[in-house]
Amino acid sequence: MILFPHCKINLGLHITARRSDGYHDIETLFYPVRGLCDALEILNGEENGSSSSDSAVHFSSSGLSIDCPTDKNLCVKAAQMLLADFPAQIPATGIRLHLHKTIPFGAGLGGGSADATATLTGINQLLHLGLTVEELRPYAARLGSDTVFFLYNSPMFGSGRGEELTPCDTVDLHGWWLMLVKPDAGVSTAEAYSLITPHAPAQPLAHVLQQPVETWREMLINDFEEPIYRKLPQLREIKEALYHHGATYAALSGSGSTLFGLFRQKPDVTWFGNDYFVHIEQL
Repeated sequence: MILFPHCKINLGLHITARRSDGYHDIETLFYPVRGLCDALEILNGEENGSSSSDSAVHFSSSGLSIDCPTDKNLCVKAAQMLLADFPAQIPATGIRLHLHKTIPFGAGLGGGSADATATLTGINQLLHLGLTVEELRPYAARLGSDTVFFLYNSPMFGSGRGEELTPCDTVDLHGWWLMLVKPDAGVSTAEAYSLITPHAPAQPLAHVLQQPVETWREMLINDFEEPIYRKLPQLREIKEALYHHGATYAALSGSGSTLFGLFRQKPDVTWFGNDYFVHIEQL
Protein backbone atom coordinates (compact mmCIF):
# COMPACT_ATOMS: atom_id res chain seq x y z
CA MET A 1 0.00 0.00 0.00
CA ILE A 2 1.01 3.61 -0.53
CA LEU A 3 0.07 6.37 1.90
CA PHE A 4 0.55 10.11 1.51
CA PRO A 5 1.27 11.65 4.92
CA HIS A 6 0.81 15.40 4.72
CA CYS A 7 2.01 18.28 6.87
CA LYS A 8 0.47 20.89 9.16
CA ILE A 9 0.85 24.49 10.24
CA ASN A 10 0.38 25.95 13.70
CA LEU A 11 -2.13 28.75 14.15
CA GLY A 12 -0.87 30.40 17.30
CA LEU A 13 1.60 28.72 19.63
CA HIS A 14 1.98 29.54 23.32
CA ILE A 15 4.58 27.94 25.60
CA THR A 16 2.82 28.03 28.95
CA ALA A 17 5.00 25.98 31.34
CA ARG A 18 8.07 23.79 31.64
CA ARG A 19 7.24 20.26 32.81
CA SER A 20 9.07 18.03 35.23
CA ASP A 21 9.65 15.48 32.42
CA GLY A 22 11.68 18.03 30.44
CA TYR A 23 8.94 18.82 27.93
CA HIS A 24 6.88 22.01 27.79
CA ASP A 25 3.15 22.57 28.01
CA ILE A 26 1.85 24.30 24.92
CA GLU A 27 -1.34 25.73 23.50
CA THR A 28 -1.77 25.70 19.72
CA LEU A 29 -4.09 24.89 16.86
CA PHE A 30 -2.85 22.24 14.46
CA TYR A 31 -4.24 22.85 10.96
CA PRO A 32 -3.78 20.24 8.19
CA VAL A 33 -2.04 21.13 4.93
CA ARG A 34 -2.98 18.37 2.51
CA GLY A 35 -1.22 19.54 -0.62
CA LEU A 36 2.34 19.00 0.64
CA CYS A 37 2.97 15.37 1.45
CA ASP A 38 5.48 12.56 1.48
CA ALA A 39 4.80 9.12 -0.04
CA LEU A 40 5.16 6.04 2.16
CA GLU A 41 5.01 2.55 0.69
CA ILE A 42 4.46 -0.32 3.12
CA LEU A 43 4.80 -3.89 1.92
CA ASN A 44 4.80 -7.37 3.30
CA GLY A 45 8.37 -8.44 2.55
CA GLU A 46 7.09 -11.45 0.61
CA GLU A 47 5.37 -9.16 -1.89
CA ASN A 48 8.76 -7.87 -2.91
CA GLY A 49 10.30 -11.31 -3.24
CA SER A 50 12.81 -10.48 -0.55
CA SER A 51 14.63 -13.02 1.56
CA SER A 52 14.28 -13.20 5.32
CA SER A 53 16.44 -10.99 7.51
CA ASP A 54 17.32 -10.64 11.15
CA SER A 55 15.38 -7.37 11.16
CA ALA A 56 11.58 -7.29 10.93
CA VAL A 57 11.68 -3.79 9.40
CA HIS A 58 13.48 -2.97 6.15
CA PHE A 59 13.71 0.74 5.30
CA SER A 60 14.75 2.68 2.21
CA SER A 61 14.17 6.24 1.06
CA SER A 62 14.29 8.61 -1.90
CA GLY A 63 13.65 12.30 -2.48
CA LEU A 64 15.14 14.62 0.13
CA SER A 65 18.16 13.07 1.81
CA ILE A 66 17.48 11.68 5.29
CA ASP A 67 20.50 12.41 7.46
CA CYS A 68 19.76 10.27 10.52
CA PRO A 69 20.72 6.62 11.15
CA THR A 70 18.06 4.14 10.05
CA ASP A 71 17.39 2.98 13.61
CA LYS A 72 16.64 6.59 14.61
CA ASN A 73 14.19 7.18 11.77
CA LEU A 74 10.68 7.74 13.11
CA CYS A 75 9.10 5.40 10.55
CA VAL A 76 11.38 2.58 11.65
CA LYS A 77 10.82 3.34 15.33
CA ALA A 78 7.06 3.39 14.80
CA ALA A 79 7.10 0.06 12.97
CA GLN A 80 9.34 -1.64 15.51
CA MET A 81 7.27 -0.37 18.42
CA LEU A 82 3.97 -1.57 16.97
CA LEU A 83 5.29 -4.92 15.74
CA ALA A 84 6.81 -5.65 19.16
CA ASP A 85 3.27 -5.97 20.51
CA PHE A 86 2.11 -8.23 17.67
CA PRO A 87 4.98 -10.68 17.02
CA ALA A 88 2.66 -13.39 15.70
CA GLN A 89 1.50 -11.10 12.88
CA ILE A 90 4.99 -10.25 11.59
CA PRO A 91 5.52 -11.78 8.11
CA ALA A 92 8.45 -14.17 7.84
CA THR A 93 10.25 -11.71 5.58
CA GLY A 94 9.32 -8.69 7.67
CA ILE A 95 7.85 -5.36 6.65
CA ARG A 96 9.29 -3.15 3.93
CA LEU A 97 9.03 0.63 4.21
CA HIS A 98 10.00 3.01 1.43
CA LEU A 99 9.69 6.73 2.12
CA HIS A 100 9.82 9.31 -0.67
CA LYS A 101 10.58 12.52 1.20
CA THR A 102 9.18 15.84 -0.02
CA ILE A 103 8.27 17.72 3.17
CA PRO A 104 11.39 19.63 4.28
CA PHE A 105 13.21 18.76 7.49
CA GLY A 106 13.48 21.21 10.38
CA ALA A 107 10.57 23.13 8.97
CA GLY A 108 7.99 23.21 11.76
CA LEU A 109 5.61 21.34 9.44
CA GLY A 110 5.53 18.00 11.27
CA GLY A 111 6.72 15.92 8.33
CA GLY A 112 8.56 13.32 10.40
CA SER A 113 5.63 12.99 12.77
CA ALA A 114 3.22 12.57 9.86
CA ASP A 115 5.41 9.81 8.41
CA ALA A 116 5.59 8.00 11.75
CA THR A 117 1.83 8.11 12.25
CA ALA A 118 1.23 6.91 8.69
CA THR A 119 3.53 3.96 9.45
CA LEU A 120 1.35 3.01 12.42
CA THR A 121 -1.92 3.28 10.50
CA GLY A 122 -0.50 1.54 7.44
CA ILE A 123 0.87 -1.48 9.32
CA ASN A 124 -2.40 -1.68 11.25
CA GLN A 125 -4.25 -1.98 7.92
CA LEU A 126 -1.73 -4.20 6.16
CA LEU A 127 -1.54 -6.78 8.92
CA HIS A 128 -5.23 -6.51 9.88
CA LEU A 129 -4.39 -5.73 13.49
CA GLY A 130 -7.81 -4.19 14.02
CA LEU A 131 -6.65 -1.29 16.19
CA THR A 132 -8.95 1.71 16.44
CA VAL A 133 -7.70 5.29 16.27
CA GLU A 134 -8.04 5.52 20.04
CA GLU A 135 -5.97 2.35 20.45
CA LEU A 136 -3.28 3.78 18.16
CA ARG A 137 -3.07 7.03 20.17
CA PRO A 138 -0.69 5.72 22.87
CA TYR A 139 1.71 4.45 20.21
CA ALA A 140 1.67 7.79 18.39
CA ALA A 141 2.14 9.74 21.63
CA ARG A 142 5.33 7.81 22.39
CA LEU A 143 6.87 8.97 19.11
CA GLY A 144 6.50 12.74 19.46
CA SER A 145 4.46 15.70 20.60
CA ASP A 146 2.42 16.26 17.43
CA THR A 147 2.19 12.70 16.11
CA VAL A 148 -1.25 12.09 17.63
CA PHE A 149 -2.69 14.95 15.57
CA PHE A 150 -1.92 13.09 12.35
CA LEU A 151 -4.27 10.27 13.36
CA TYR A 152 -7.13 12.73 12.87
CA ASN A 153 -5.93 15.24 10.25
CA SER A 154 -8.58 17.82 11.04
CA PRO A 155 -8.18 21.12 12.91
CA MET A 156 -7.35 20.37 16.52
CA PHE A 157 -6.46 22.40 19.57
CA GLY A 158 -3.31 20.89 21.08
CA SER A 159 -2.38 21.16 24.75
CA GLY A 160 -0.14 19.29 27.17
CA ARG A 161 3.00 18.74 25.13
CA GLY A 162 0.80 18.69 22.03
CA GLU A 163 -0.70 15.22 22.37
CA GLU A 164 -3.86 16.31 24.19
CA LEU A 165 -6.30 17.20 21.42
CA THR A 166 -9.68 18.87 21.23
CA PRO A 167 -11.54 19.12 17.90
CA CYS A 168 -11.98 22.64 16.55
CA ASP A 169 -14.98 23.43 14.36
CA THR A 170 -14.71 27.22 14.55
CA VAL A 171 -11.70 27.70 12.24
CA ASP A 172 -12.31 27.06 8.56
CA LEU A 173 -9.74 28.35 6.09
CA HIS A 174 -11.41 26.73 3.08
CA GLY A 175 -10.77 28.85 0.01
CA TRP A 176 -7.80 30.74 1.45
CA TRP A 177 -4.47 30.52 -0.37
CA LEU A 178 -1.53 29.29 1.67
CA MET A 179 2.10 30.09 0.88
CA LEU A 180 4.90 28.27 2.70
CA VAL A 181 8.42 29.71 2.54
CA LYS A 182 11.40 27.93 4.10
CA PRO A 183 15.03 29.08 3.98
CA ASP A 184 17.94 26.72 4.60
CA ALA A 185 18.65 28.38 7.95
CA GLY A 186 16.94 27.18 11.10
CA VAL A 187 17.34 26.24 14.73
CA SER A 188 16.77 22.88 16.38
CA THR A 189 13.60 22.36 18.38
CA ALA A 190 15.66 21.97 21.56
CA GLU A 191 17.48 25.25 20.94
CA ALA A 192 14.21 27.01 20.13
CA TYR A 193 12.70 25.95 23.45
CA SER A 194 15.83 27.10 25.28
CA LEU A 195 15.16 30.64 24.02
CA ILE A 196 11.64 30.73 25.52
CA THR A 197 10.46 31.88 28.94
CA PRO A 198 7.10 30.12 29.46
CA HIS A 199 4.16 32.37 30.32
CA ALA A 200 0.39 32.45 30.19
CA PRO A 201 -1.05 33.97 26.99
CA ALA A 202 -2.67 37.39 27.14
CA GLN A 203 -5.84 35.95 25.60
CA PRO A 204 -7.08 32.36 25.27
CA LEU A 205 -6.15 30.98 21.87
CA ALA A 206 -9.68 29.74 21.22
CA HIS A 207 -11.02 33.27 21.68
CA VAL A 208 -8.49 34.78 19.26
CA LEU A 209 -9.22 32.18 16.60
CA GLN A 210 -12.93 32.96 16.71
CA GLN A 211 -12.13 36.44 15.40
CA PRO A 212 -11.84 37.22 11.66
CA VAL A 213 -8.53 36.34 10.02
CA GLU A 214 -8.06 40.05 9.35
CA THR A 215 -7.57 40.59 13.12
CA TRP A 216 -5.00 37.83 13.58
CA ARG A 217 -1.99 39.95 12.62
CA GLU A 218 -2.13 41.75 15.97
CA MET A 219 -3.71 39.03 18.08
CA LEU A 220 -2.53 35.56 16.99
CA ILE A 221 0.95 34.99 18.40
CA ASN A 222 3.62 32.30 18.07
CA ASP A 223 5.86 32.61 21.15
CA PHE A 224 8.85 31.28 19.21
CA GLU A 225 8.88 34.15 16.74
CA GLU A 226 10.60 37.01 18.55
CA PRO A 227 13.46 34.99 20.12
CA ILE A 228 14.08 33.11 16.88
CA TYR A 229 13.93 36.31 14.80
CA ARG A 230 16.61 37.81 17.03
CA LYS A 231 18.80 34.81 16.27
CA LEU A 232 17.84 34.58 12.58
CA PRO A 233 16.75 38.02 11.28
CA GLN A 234 16.26 36.49 7.84
CA LEU A 235 13.06 34.84 9.09
CA ARG A 236 11.58 38.17 10.15
CA GLU A 237 12.41 39.53 6.70
CA ILE A 238 10.49 36.66 5.07
CA LYS A 239 7.47 37.36 7.27
CA GLU A 240 7.60 41.05 6.38
CA ALA A 241 7.87 40.13 2.69
CA LEU A 242 4.74 37.97 2.95
CA TYR A 243 2.83 40.94 4.34
CA HIS A 244 4.35 43.21 1.68
CA HIS A 245 2.98 40.90 -1.01
CA GLY A 246 -0.52 41.03 0.45
CA ALA A 247 -0.81 38.30 3.08
CA THR A 248 -3.73 38.83 5.44
CA TYR A 249 -1.84 36.88 8.10
CA ALA A 250 1.72 35.55 8.28
CA ALA A 251 3.55 33.64 10.98
CA LEU A 252 6.18 31.06 11.83
CA SER A 253 4.93 27.46 11.88
CA GLY A 254 5.97 25.58 15.00
CA SER A 255 9.54 26.48 15.90
CA GLY A 256 10.32 27.07 12.21
CA SER A 257 12.00 27.63 10.03
CA THR A 258 8.96 27.74 7.71
CA LEU A 259 6.97 30.96 7.46
CA PHE A 260 3.45 30.83 6.07
CA GLY A 261 1.10 33.44 4.68
CA LEU A 262 -2.67 33.35 4.20
CA PHE A 263 -3.88 35.18 1.09
CA ARG A 264 -7.28 35.95 -0.40
CA GLN A 265 -5.82 35.76 -3.92
CA LYS A 266 -3.33 33.25 -5.30
CA PRO A 267 0.23 34.35 -4.46
CA ASP A 268 3.03 34.32 -7.02
CA VAL A 269 5.56 31.52 -6.62
CA THR A 270 8.28 33.73 -8.15
CA TRP A 271 8.21 36.32 -5.33
CA PHE A 272 10.99 34.56 -3.43
CA GLY A 273 13.07 33.45 -6.40
CA ASN A 274 14.99 30.19 -6.19
CA ASP A 275 16.66 30.78 -2.83
CA TYR A 276 13.92 29.18 -0.72
CA PHE A 277 11.62 26.19 -0.62
CA VAL A 278 8.19 27.53 -1.62
CA HIS A 279 4.84 25.73 -1.65
CA ILE A 280 1.47 27.21 -2.61
CA GLU A 281 -1.97 25.64 -2.33
CA GLN A 282 -5.59 26.59 -1.85
CA LEU A 283 -6.93 25.25 1.41
